[in-house]
Amino acid sequence: MLNNIRIVLINTFHPGNIGAAARAMKNMGLSQLWLVDPLDYPHPDAESRAAGAKDVLANARVVPTLEEAVADCQLVIGTSARNRSFDLPLLDARECGLKCAAESRDGEVAIVFGRETMGMHNHEIAQCNFHVYIPANPDYPVLNVAQAIQLLCYEIWMAHDQAEMLPERRSEYPRHGEMELFYQHLEKVLRRTRFIIPQHEGRVLDKLHRYFNRSRPERGELNMLRGILASVEEVLDAEGKD
Repeated sequence: MLNNIRIVLINTFHPGNIGAAARAMKNMGLSQLWLVDPLDYPHPDAESRAAGAKDVLANARVVPTLEEAVADCQLVIGTSARNRSFDLPLLDARECGLKCAAESRDGEVAIVFGRETMGMHNHEIAQCNFHVYIPANPDYPVLNVAQAIQLLCYEIWMAHDQAEMLPERRSEYPRHGEMELFYQHLEKVLRRTRFIIPQHEGRVLDKLHRYFNRSRPERGELNMLRGILASVEEVLDAEGKD
């Protein structure tokens, strides 16, 4: 199951942090490192900080967008240095490890880390199903990205080591790319029915996006929702012919 868990870094500024992340991952048996638009990579500092984890670094995937990095994942967890409210279910580090270990038995899982200086943007958090927060000394709660990765990878390793105690799989969830197709379909239908009016769009789509990411429909439920949208389109098409 560890092979199905990926660490995703967004716009990493210092290449040494990429190498340190690779080392932290290999310490805990993880090998999938995805880099979203890193600012300076490849770089000698990344290799020197990776130490004995240069194989993780060599196999790292570099992609231009977060959407591409998580398209085939059924579970996406965003991280934050601060306990901000994103309208997402909140996990602590231990709960995150347990959830990753449990769901990675059935599909790909991603833990996403933002920029060193400002973390994840709101539109990136909106693509996640959960938000993980690592509590620390309130006088100085900010962790280096490599430290945060090490802590979460440790919890994943411990949960993996106790795999026989994890609950049995209960649901099959769609991949992130399938959810994106659903959002496109939903928007198309809402515009055709004029539920969304171009001059007064508001934040309807953003709120619906957050709602479905938070509620996580199962694959069968998503298929039913797509079927409902298709039936609405059939009615609209028939009315257009009359």
